Amino acid sequence: MDITDIKSYMQSVGQEARTASRLVAKADTAAKNHALTAMANAIRRDELLLLAANAKDLENARAKGLEASMIDRLTLSAKGIVTMVEGLLQIAALADPVGKISGLSYRPSGIQVGKMRVPLGVIGIIYEARPNVTADAAGLCLKAGNAAILRGGSEAIHSNQAIAACVKEGLRLAGLPETAVQVIETTDRAAVGELITMKDFVDVIVPRGGKGLIERIANEARIPVIKHLDGVCHVYIDDQADFDKAVKIADNAKTQRYGTCNTMETLLIHEGIAQRILPPLCKIYFDKGVELRGDAVARSIIPQMHEATEQDWYEEYLAPVLSIRIVDGLDQAIDHITQYGSQHTDAIVTENYSRARRFLREVDSSSVMVNTTTRFADGFEYGLGAEIGISTDKIHARGPVGLEGLTSQKFIVLGDGQLRQ
Repeated sequence: MDITDIKSYMQSVGQEARTASRLVAKADTAAKNHALTAMANAIRRDELLLLAANAKDLENARAKGLEASMIDRLTLSAKGIVTMVEGLLQIAALADPVGKISGLSYRPSGIQVGKMRVPLGVIGIIYEARPNVTADAAGLCLKAGNAAILRGGSEAIHSNQAIAACVKEGLRLAGLPETAVQVIETTDRAAVGELITMKDFVDVIVPRGGKGLIERIANEARIPVIKHLDGVCHVYIDDQADFDKAVKIADNAKTQRYGTCNTMETLLIHEGIAQRILPPLCKIYFDKGVELRGDAVARSIIPQMHEATEQDWYEEYLAPVLSIRIVDGLDQAIDHITQYGSQHTDAIVTENYSRARRFLREVDSSSVMVNTTTRFADGFEYGLGAEIGISTDKIHARGPVGLEGLTSQKFIVLGDGQLRQ
């Protein structure tokens, strides 16, 4: 296939995906699970090949001077390969959502009305770095009965194509069309422009990457988009929090990994506990090289902090930088999250049941947590087998998007000869 003529190439990819989607939509669960298991086996077998391909991408990334956060997301470790394998096997073990009927009820006319879960069709996924997305997206789209067109970033081209070979092998061994999952072979950015406007062939676009990429997709796409722009995540430590628990959670939420969308970017602390908890917590951050930016009260306790600007409260750093604000209570914490947050993931640490319930109810984010780290906001951790991304939209899919998020529902009506009067 000629991939230099981008428009023709993408049209061909779209046509093949649409044809494959009809075959995948009617594939039985056994065939899909066979493909997923075969993909996992191929990835496990080809670990050294995948790591070698990733090494090429990392070498190129460093030569181009890409940011540390991008290189972190691009890195594929042996542990990451195990996680990809486990993700595919988890997806295979999950119940097949396609064809599930719910809500059947009789109407006065005698007909039964319910809903059946059905595939979306063809899903286009555009992502930067993160080679694991190739396997996760392929597995989830397939199990949900969809065809997928995957366009990874140019920085991960070798890794993505190596994983794509394992995906194709799995499809082939299961007797499913290899075109059910297509990984775009060109790094030409024009391919993205084509993909997001091919409304005859693509039903949904899922962008995963930086804010610039997602804003572009949201503005230019002629196809529905499942997206989130920012991961400005908060942890609020209440004055009725367990001290040791709060320190460990605030540490993990920020330092377990810096370059992820569910990493804490702003720490809110009740003024009643600030004098006690800030010194040991900030020592942990300073020892790990985290730059702290605080409000006046936080800096009066820890003078080494930089002054936080208004923009800092909106910032998704994706780096070892943390904003800290001291608040007078739960209401001010919720008000801060409402004003500055991105409706991604927010957590409260408290032993007060009533405050925890209020936080869960009043914080309008896709994931809201009590007494745990924001780093758990992840499809794999939620038992979804992996995720296609995290949605902060409020229609159709919200939070980590797994199998159900990649399906829709249609009404079904069962009758026995009833006629409308």
